[in-house]
Amino acid sequence: MPREHPLAIHWFRRDLRILDNPGLYHAAKSAERVIPSYLLSNWTGQHHWTGPNRQKFLCEALASLDKNLQTVGGRLILRSGDAVEALLELVDESGARAIFYNEDPDPYGKSTEERLKAACESRGLACHGYHDVTLHAPHEVLTQSGDPYRVFTPYSKNWLGLEKPEPFPKPRSLGTPDDIPSDGLPTLAHWKLPEAGEEILEAGEKAAHNRLGRALEERLAHYKDHRDIPSISGTTRISQDLRFGLISPRTVYAKAAELLEKPSESEGVQTFIKELAWREFYMAILHHYPEVLEKEFNRDWRGLPWDEPGETFAAWKEGRTGFPIIDAGIRELRATGFMHNRVRMIVAMFLTKDLHIDWRLGEQFFMQQLTDGEIASNNGGWQWSAGTGADAAPYFRIQNPWSQTKRYDPKGEYIKRWVPELKDVPAKQLMEPPADGKPIASDYPLPCVDHKAERERTLSIFKKHKQSSGR
Repeated sequence: MPREHPLAIHWFRRDLRILDNPGLYHAAKSAERVIPSYLLSNWTGQHHWTGPNRQKFLCEALASLDKNLQTVGGRLILRSGDAVEALLELVDESGARAIFYNEDPDPYGKSTEERLKAACESRGLACHGYHDVTLHAPHEVLTQSGDPYRVFTPYSKNWLGLEKPEPFPKPRSLGTPDDIPSDGLPTLAHWKLPEAGEEILEAGEKAAHNRLGRALEERLAHYKDHRDIPSISGTTRISQDLRFGLISPRTVYAKAAELLEKPSESEGVQTFIKELAWREFYMAILHHYPEVLEKEFNRDWRGLPWDEPGETFAAWKEGRTGFPIIDAGIRELRATGFMHNRVRMIVAMFLTKDLHIDWRLGEQFFMQQLTDGEIASNNGGWQWSAGTGADAAPYFRIQNPWSQTKRYDPKGEYIKRWVPELKDVPAKQLMEPPADGKPIASDYPLPCVDHKAERERTLSIFKKHKQSSGR
């Protein structure tokens, strides 16, 4: 039976894999031959939402994808420039009559899809988008009255009760034509970016599956107890793989759910699955309330006064605040493109509550450093820490970096790994400000602020704003 299209394009975006890829699967099912394409952006120098760490990971993921496509009769066609214009040029060159893709959850990606749909309609081209980035689309998880959730717990109860979709099979053959020209695989030079961190994880579909396999075998049984301890390998480390689509949320859920039948592992697995729900909660928030990228989610806190960024902000970005847990987190981030999630909370709350600097500046810095930079999750985490977001920590809940160190890094192992000038300092001295007013190491700075004093100032700022706004 002949297929619907002689030739179709699959536009890779956040789905850099051949396993369980709905857009690629449907393209191969509907067309005799498929052109797998990826369109590189043309910005150079600096970008608001990304940086060398994430772009290096992307480059390696694309190289891996190209090799994987060759195993099913394909090859990756790379082009640069405006996505819609480049796709239409590829249509003109190849004679393809259909474009398949997986949908992007972010506002910019959605606007590009709308432009593409309009262009295809005007040309009589078929255009098919598929849900892929989450297990459940935002419109699938709503209150009984049909409204979006604003609090995580009721959202998660609904989310957990929904039947989860099954993974898609791998396409058998793509039959990509040999005569379609392609640009070369990119390096950081394409965007004129400096070198990335020294410890960026290996990219690629195989590497992602290996990470998930290790997590399932070695970590999920103790996930609930170990995930908050930054000095041990207690998390799955697949966040960047989900971000780039090297593995799908359907596959992750299906493999994790198999362990629910083991009593010794079920509690840890349930905790991990709730983390998948948190990811989708923040994506639903961004979908329903896209203004959160510019404004506080909680209207009560819009217009809060923030300090102008100066020397303390520079010290925070460079990991030299004199607060060991803060500096360790920033240095881990810069070297690896990753920061442990518990430390992210501590570092973010320190910037907003101790240094009184706008959460949007921290949000941007994280996105420029993180390999797993996910706009929705990053925004949700920063607004949670600032006390302004969905289901956020109340403004009067202000984490103390010293006591957080005592609780989550009691032996100082995490700190000493990332702040080597403190390697000979007794762990107890990492849990409290120096009492004698002297640095705890000769080449380490004094704390840049007094946490107790800044906590009181934050409480006063929030209380005054609440009173002045009449809320």
